Order: sequence, then C-alpha cells, then structure tokens
Amino acid sequence: MFASLARFTSGRSRLVLYLSGVLFVIAGALGGGVISKLSAGGFIDSSTESAKAAEIMDERFHAGAPNLTLLITDERGVDDPKVAAAGRAITARLDGEKDVEHAVSYWSLGNAESLRGKGGDRALVLARINGDEDQIQDRFDKLESRYEGKIAGVDVTIGGSALANKEIVETTEKDLLKIEMVTFPILFVVMLFVFRSVVAALVPLLVSGLTIVSVLLTLRVLTLFTEVSVLATNVATGLGLGLAIDYSLILIKRYREELAGGAELDGAIATALRTAGRTVVFSAVTVALALAALLVFPFYFLRSFAYAGIPTALLAAVVSVTFLPALLKALGPRIEKGRVGRRRLPVEEAAARGEDVEGFWHRLALTVMRFPVPIATAVIALLLFLGAPFLDLKMSLADERVLPASTQSREVGETIRADFRAQETQALNVVLSDAPAKGERDIADYARTLSGLTNVARVDTEAGTFAGGRQVAPPTPAADRFGVADSTYLSVVPKSQSLSEKGRQLVQDIRAVDAPYDVRVGGPAAELHDSITSMNDRLPLSLVVIAVSSFIVLFLFTGSIVLPLKALVLNCLSLSATLGVLVWGFQNGHLEGIVGDFVVTDSITWTVPVLLFCIAFGLSMDYEVFLLSRIKEEYQLTGDNTKAVARGLERTGSTVTAAALLIAIVFLGFVISGIVYLKAIGVGLAIAVLMDATLVRGALVPAFMRLAGRANWWAPGPLRALHDKIGLSEGEPAPGAPRAASRDRSRESVGRD
Repeated sequence: MFASLARFTSGRSRLVLYLSGVLFVIAGALGGGVISKLSAGGFIDSSTESAKAAEIMDERFHAGAPNLTLLITDERGVDDPKVAAAGRAITARLDGEKDVEHAVSYWSLGNAESLRGKGGDRALVLARINGDEDQIQDRFDKLESRYEGKIAGVDVTIGGSALANKEIVETTEKDLLKIEMVTFPILFVVMLFVFRSVVAALVPLLVSGLTIVSVLLTLRVLTLFTEVSVLATNVATGLGLGLAIDYSLILIKRYREELAGGAELDGAIATALRTAGRTVVFSAVTVALALAALLVFPFYFLRSFAYAGIPTALLAAVVSVTFLPALLKALGPRIEKGRVGRRRLPVEEAAARGEDVEGFWHRLALTVMRFPVPIATAVIALLLFLGAPFLDLKMSLADERVLPASTQSREVGETIRADFRAQETQALNVVLSDAPAKGERDIADYARTLSGLTNVARVDTEAGTFAGGRQVAPPTPAADRFGVADSTYLSVVPKSQSLSEKGRQLVQDIRAVDAPYDVRVGGPAAELHDSITSMNDRLPLSLVVIAVSSFIVLFLFTGSIVLPLKALVLNCLSLSATLGVLVWGFQNGHLEGIVGDFVVTDSITWTVPVLLFCIAFGLSMDYEVFLLSRIKEEYQLTGDNTKAVARGLERTGSTVTAAALLIAIVFLGFVISGIVYLKAIGVGLAIAVLMDATLVRGALVPAFMRLAGRANWWAPGPLRALHDKIGLSEGEPAPGAPRAASRDRSRESVGRD
C-alpha cells in the first residue's frame, strides 16, 4: 500500500499539491468560523439526580439555579427609598422578560440579608434565563445591553454563568489567535536548528497549516450532528500542529537519510513512506485509540475532545503521507536552500554512509544498562516524589474564576464572594415530588432538619425561612414560587463556597436525611458531586479501552506481551508524576505568576486530569511505537538485546527528542491563554511529553529492557504464531523483496529467546 502511495504522490505530485491547495481554501473558508458554532458547557450528565432535579425545576416551577446576576450599587445605600424603588422596578422588569423564568432580589424577598452587601451599598438581583446552553447564550445577548450601566438612577453590573460562558467563548477565540502568532515563530526557529535549512524548516509548518484547517472543517461538520465544546478547538489545533510537525520531522529525517545513502529522489520518498510513513500511520492510530477512551464518558465536554482529537491525529497522518511526499518531490534539492550554519549529520545519515553511529544516545543507553537497578530506582523514586501531590487532588466545576482578572463575570464573582455573606447564587434545590396538594403537605420538620446541617446558612421554603434548626421567618407572598399542585422545592443556601469539598459533603448530608416525599437534590454543588461520581463510574472502562488498544498495537509491532505491559506501567508512572506537578502548581498555586495570573481555588477543574491522561497517554504510546519498532528491527538483525536497545535508542533518540521538544513548545503556548484550565492542560501535556522523552525513554526503558533480557520478546506460542501472520514493523519489504526472510528472521530470534 505504501509503495503504491509513494508512486502516486511522486508521479502526480502537482495534482496532489493542487488538490491540497483547493482543500486549504475550502477548509479555511468553511471552518474558519467554527468557534461561533461551539458551546461553553458540556459538564453535566443528564442521567444523574441533579440533572433530573433541574428538569423538574424547569418543567414544574420554571425556575432553577440562577444564571444571570445583576449587581446593583449606589453610595446612598440599598435601603434608601429611591434606591429600593429602583431595585424593585429593575427586578419586576427583568422578571417580566419573555425568556426569564423568574427574577428575585434583595427587595422582592423582603430585604433578604444574604442579598445585601456587607457595606450596605450593594445588593443582588438573581434571575434564570430559560433554554438549553445555546439558547441561553442567544437570549443573554439580547438582554445584556438592556441591563448594564445606569438604570433608574443606580449602577447595574451584569454577572453570572451566562456571561461567564460568553466570555469563555470570546477568550478562547482570542487565545487561539495569540497562541498561533507566538508559537509559529518559535517553532520555526527551533526547526531551523533541527533542519539547518530555511526551506526544510518551513515544510512542517505547511503540513501543519493544512492539517489545522482540515481539523477546523471537521469540527464544523461535527457541529451539524452533535454539540462540541469550544475548548476542543484549542486542544485539537494544538494537537494537530504538534503531530503534523512531529510526523513531518520523522518522514523528512528518513528521507534525508536515504538521500545521504545514495538513493535517488523517488527512491528516497518511497523508502521513507514504506518505513517512517508506515510507522506514522500506526502511531496516529495509537493516538486516536487513546482519545477514543473519552467517548465512554457521558459529558459532551470530554467527548468533544474525542470527536476533534481522533480526526486530528488521523488527518495529521494522512496529510503527512500524501501532501508531504508530493511537496518533497516538487522541491527536490531545493529543500536544502537557505542553509543555516553547517548542518550536522543525524545518526541515520551517518549510518547510511557507514560511519560510526555510537553517539550520545547509544552511550547513554549503554551506561544505563551497565547500572540498570540504581538508575531505575533513582528515576522511579523521583517520579513517585513528583506524583505524591496527586494523592491530595481536589476537583471542582469550572466557574467564572477560570477567566482572566479583566473579565466582567470574574470581577462580579469576586465582589460577591468578598462582600456577601452567603453563596446565594449557588443555592441547592431540594425538589420534593409526588407530594400531597398544597396546604396538605408538611415540610416544616424537614426544612428545620436541613437548616441545622453543617454549612447551611438558611433554607427558604413555601412554609417560611429556616436557619439553625428553627423557623426564623414566616412565609411571604414571594414564597408561593416554591410550590405547585403536587410538588415543592426548598432552596438551601450554603455558608461557604458551593463548588468545593464542603459543598460536595453538604450534598451527601442532605441526601442522607429522611425526606417526607420523593426527593432529588440539584444545584451547582450537586452537579459537581454527581459529575465526579459519574466520571469515576466510567473511568475503569476508559482505562480498559486505553490499555487494551495500546497493548494490541504494541503487540503487533513487537510480537511481545512483555513490552506492551512495560509500556503501560511506565506510562502510568510518568503520568502520575505529571498530574502531581499539576496539583502542586495549579491546585496549590505554586505556578501562579509563573504561568500568568489565575485564581487559586484549592482545586482543579474536574475534567482536566482525565483529559490530560488520555491525550498524554496517546502521545506517549506514539513515541513508544517509534522507539520499539527500531529496537525490534535491530533485534531481528542481531539477536542481541543490549545492542538492539542501544542502537534503537541511538537511531530514534534525536528524532524523538526533537519531536517532543516541538510538541512541548506547542502545548506551552497554552500558557498564553487566559483560561486557567487550558493553561493547566498545556503545562501538563508539555511536562508529560518531555518527561516521557527523557526520563522514561532515556533511563527507564533501557534499564527495564536490560533487566528483562530475552524475556522482552516473549509471547505464548499461539500469540507468536498470530504475530507472524499479522504483525507490523516500521518497514514493509520493498517491491519484489521476499517477505519470508523477514518472518524467518523474527521466528529465529524468538526461538533463541
């Protein structure tokens, strides 16, 4: 197949380049506006108790957690008659809007103390815009301009989750452009150092450009069938840029190696595709399979990265084995134009010339294999030390605090947290359904019990307001909103931050209390608790998908069951260290200021660890395929495990290191983003890639393979026979070359084990 592809791309290079140009224009035109079609949500599992509570709240009460907040400020004080009149008028006006389910305020609730600022010059109006996430955004856009600025003589500032979601989308779009503008020049400079030629350094950027616009077009098509998170554009674009550059690097390196060995242009392209191109395709499949593990989760935020990431990996490979060979054919010797300094021969070219190949990576591998136990022990101890903070991981839902300090929703949120006594905007909704008719049901005792729970400020119900285990206020006309014919709900206002471990504990405490009727607990804290529980329930299946798919791919490449198991263990070890650094840096705040300003919340957005694990695991297995395919090739030639490891690491070490450095630069570009969890993803992926390319590939892999010896290549007889039939390698035989020799060599080497 790869030989035929090489003949097509070389023989019809102009046609391939022309079609690629057409694709670039069409994809850029259709995919360029994809961000406007994406959503900022996707963190809720519709099958959970909190989601069902939200449905009941919407259907029966036309209410729910407020997503629109008006902060009213006046130096005369919120109890001034004129200010109070203005506040009531604004509340009534907002409550009467077509798309607003309900609106309440300090004044409409009888001067509710929790809605009044500590200084007495601020008060809150809380409202809920109805509809799904996209409808809420459209309706918010219509309301925003009418409730901002000076209204009825008082200052009004908008906040709430509706504004936060809008600002996340806007920030994401701006960040994407900034990241590309910063990372592209840096990547070009690094590639100048790697390739020592201006033209050669530009080629991977052209490949990545075509890949990125193709990814954006794919995302645009996906939005026609499903909801896609706006953050998928950043990660998918970064992944597409990094993988396209990595794959281009590997193919160009092999192409240059063949030219240095005396091959003609067409022959060099054909050999590069049969060898490195083949590995690139299967490496892309490995990344895609790891990302497929995200599909098992019931959150479209996580699934979005699978929807976008799977085609991204595959498109990067497709563009690399079609457009790139055609471009190499069209450029010919001109790929060396713009020479920068004296280009050093990589080890592959030196090997092709018959020169000494015992370079840095060869010497490093031999050193490690001379002292495998102490070196492996030291590296493992370091990784365990780095991973220790992960044991203290705390997770939370994303709110306005993930945004930059300059955004309005974050400013309003910080004002509310600092100046108001309770988390009114994050109240829990305790829904009691299938209850007797209004007037016949008794919820007072239940409300008293809930109000006495730790971390409860008060409980508002149709029977009045309760706090500290007793009723503190009788029902008012506004309390009618809590009841309908056969259902009622209680609003439980927490004392402390709802999106925290205390908030999750409060949810469990409420659910543990015996209720007089069927009960469902909803609200932000309940959504957090249910989301994490739902994720944990699906996590084992996700891990099985990753482990089984990775095991199968590595088995097909190596014919061993030991090496895939080794790869799984070492990858988990390095990724736990990465997650530990992430907790230390973002949850504990030690990277605040180093990677830019962010609010230290003593938690991490709950989707970050699982997302980081799947993407980083895929990239780690990507490099594993490159390394083990070369080690296996050397082992088949020599039958000597030590030589095979040293030579395999030497032949791939510089390439993998350069590829890891380039993709790390791409992900470190995410630090520019104003969104905290995107910073965390970028830093985490960069650390994971660099750690994998250095500590794991440079130390743990050769140490383990030295200790395992010939057992590295062991597999039961039936699996060995299966591998002889369907096994993969970096290269397929050249046209006309007998396949049997390759298989016989493999059989002999396994037999010696």
